[in-house]
Amino acid sequence: MTVYTQSLGGTTYQFDSLIDLLAKATPLRSGDELAGCAAGSDEERAAAQWALADVALPVFLSDLVMPYETDEVTRLIIDSHNGDAFREVSHLTVGGLRDWLLDIISRDDAAARLRAVSPGLTPEMVAAVSKLMRNQDLIAVGKAIEVTAGFRTTIGLPGRLSTRLQPNHPTDNPRGIAAATLDGLLMGCGDAVIGINPATDSPQATSDLLHLLDDLRQQYSIPMQSCVLSHVTTTLGLIEAGAPVDLVFQSIAGSEGANKGFGVSLSLLEEANEAGRSLSRGTVGNNVMYLETGQGSALSAGAHIGTGGRPIDQQTLETRAYAVARHLDPLLVNTVVGFIGPEYLFDGKQIIRAGLEDHFCGKLLGLPMGVDVCYTNHAEADQDDMDTLLTLLGAAGVSFVITVPGADDVMLGYQSLSFHDALFIRRALGLRAAPEFEEWLTGLGMADRDGRIVPIDPARSPLRSLAGGVA
Repeated sequence: MTVYTQSLGGTTYQFDSLIDLLAKATPLRSGDELAGCAAGSDEERAAAQWALADVALPVFLSDLVMPYETDEVTRLIIDSHNGDAFREVSHLTVGGLRDWLLDIISRDDAAARLRAVSPGLTPEMVAAVSKLMRNQDLIAVGKAIEVTAGFRTTIGLPGRLSTRLQPNHPTDNPRGIAAATLDGLLMGCGDAVIGINPATDSPQATSDLLHLLDDLRQQYSIPMQSCVLSHVTTTLGLIEAGAPVDLVFQSIAGSEGANKGFGVSLSLLEEANEAGRSLSRGTVGNNVMYLETGQGSALSAGAHIGTGGRPIDQQTLETRAYAVARHLDPLLVNTVVGFIGPEYLFDGKQIIRAGLEDHFCGKLLGLPMGVDVCYTNHAEADQDDMDTLLTLLGAAGVSFVITVPGADDVMLGYQSLSFHDALFIRRALGLRAAPEFEEWLTGLGMADRDGRIVPIDPARSPLRSLAGGVA
């Protein structure tokens, strides 16, 4: 393995592998400290970033962070690499790629150029360049990338910000779920998906929730997609049983071992994708997968050890999960950025940085990338941090965010964004809902011609029969 060195301030720092260099160059986060791979000082981190900037991009195609022979995610990355697309940047170093990206976004054809090069970039290349970028760099490039997907609404169009309406309930009570859904719809949320985390993975309970949401969609002619976030095997069984499945959900990670911890493999995910598409329930597209990720998932599963027995930093592993997602051509992907806890992202500063990294890396790899802007109550973070991250992601062109009643998920026990937060960011930045959903809102008088939500009494709204059912 190549040993990398960098002299800084009269001290020479040595990094014994590409894995070590990537880890030491990563902005500080508690998960890497927990794994024992973080830089020991700001000086060492700066030296690693200097050294990483000089690494040629083709190195990432031969010096693999996880062995090809034993990790199917690595095999997917290498076997699906598009050499023709890579030719545009193959002569560059990591630092050169950063400069190229920042130059391209100033051009009129930026979106097309970035879309063309995306299949030639591996997750490790993208993770590497993100480590050299300031927050404003991540925002500027993320804004310039355009990735769209569709089912009954179109996700990722420029100037649009979609939302997942998350009406979770600790006992899956239909009236409680309906009340939260009504609240969100009246504030223009739900155009990405109305998605429920079920309190149980029971097939019958999941089926009941799917029917509840599909009945709601049909009763009010809502252009929306629904999802109950059960394990993919549960959803496969329900597809076979004829349940009204729109989207197939699954949590994924960046190593074969971590995905095994989730109970999935690439072949199982491919089977689920094909099964969902076979239903042909979409109207504007047939992207059917909803995939969720999060920095620290591989570490929490003890599946973060790479080539030579070295621990891989959590951000590189997170970006490798996007290779799995890209392979499945999903409708939605989101990182649950602060959900795993302060062991992995300690405070608001680390959560904000991770959210911007994940969004940038996902979009550069060709994904309709969203973020669950969130934290747990034992993290050193608060709602002001979430306001900051939401605003930065809105400026960066995030495809969607997750919203829950009052920003407090009473079933999962974590803090996210409220429906009011979605109103704020759309108004502050001039963003709008997905066009199909906005047309529905406007047609019912729930939004004006500019897509702005009109305050309305639930009892007098076009959804008043739903309101009566939960009164």
